Amino acid sequence: MLLLVQYTILFACILMLVALGGCFAEHSGVINLGLEGIMVMGAMGGALMMSFMPDGTSALMIILLTVLAAIICGMLYSVLLAVAAIHFKADQTIIGTAMNMLGTAAATVIVKSINTINDPDNHSSIVQYIDEKKAFIVNIGGFEFSWFIVIALVALVASYVVLYKTRFGLRLMACGEHPQAADSVGINVYKMRWAGVLISGLLGGLGGIMYVTTGVSEWKFEYGVAGFGFLALAVMIFGKWKPQNIALAALLFGFFRALSNVYFGIDFLAALHIPSTVYNMLPYIVSLIVLAFTSKHSAAPKAEGIPYDKGQR
Repeated sequence: MLLLVQYTILFACILMLVALGGCFAEHSGVINLGLEGIMVMGAMGGALMMSFMPDGTSALMIILLTVLAAIICGMLYSVLLAVAAIHFKADQTIIGTAMNMLGTAAATVIVKSINTINDPDNHSSIVQYIDEKKAFIVNIGGFEFSWFIVIALVALVASYVVLYKTRFGLRLMACGEHPQAADSVGINVYKMRWAGVLISGLLGGLGGIMYVTTGVSEWKFEYGVAGFGFLALAVMIFGKWKPQNIALAALLFGFFRALSNVYFGIDFLAALHIPSTVYNMLPYIVSLIVLAFTSKHSAAPKAEGIPYDKGQR
């Protein structure tokens, strides 16, 4: 049962980070369906950083550099969405879909290329970080506490404060509700939307590296992040684009995702002899059911997905 709690918290934190990223983008007026691709690129940056750490690097330096690499890669990849959606006014749904497909493919090619350069006989897309991963883990009475949990909680509090207690946050949300009115009082809508997308890249990248370090010490990038970016979108919608609600929704989805990892260790679940594939499908089935009953009551930012035209009133 302790393992179920541990994985529930870890998966909930991952979903919360990525969903908060989507929340910032959509509050600015840009739909970020490319969270899956952003997660993959953030995971790649952080994983490669850990794999190339020299022996003897301090735990603090490993954490800082890994987090920084994931953030930078996530933000750089989100620039594709910002340029295409904000300046070229392209269809944001198509951009996000393309980013998801490109993210996994690009990460696979990059990792294979790096592995081949280091070892001509190694053509895999696997990155190992066995020893470096230990820097993020603290064992507390059998509970493996991850410093990523602290990062996720700080991000949650910071997101709430930034969105509802700062001038920046209020201006950001104004651009997602009525950009023409925001522009009329001197708010630069383009800059605010850029900020929203870049913040979503930052948080998405963090969620990506947290995902590939949860429970494993290597990752094969051909697997991507197994649809976690789409689950995060479901969490964001179910949470009604509000950080506090997103945190609660993430716990629900995180619980069902955790079951697929630990069901065999829970006696009454193991006795049911339900195939493992059913548990693997549970979070996605739950997301479909939840959104079917709740999405019609969701109030998304009014101007999300609508390219801003400065001349329109």
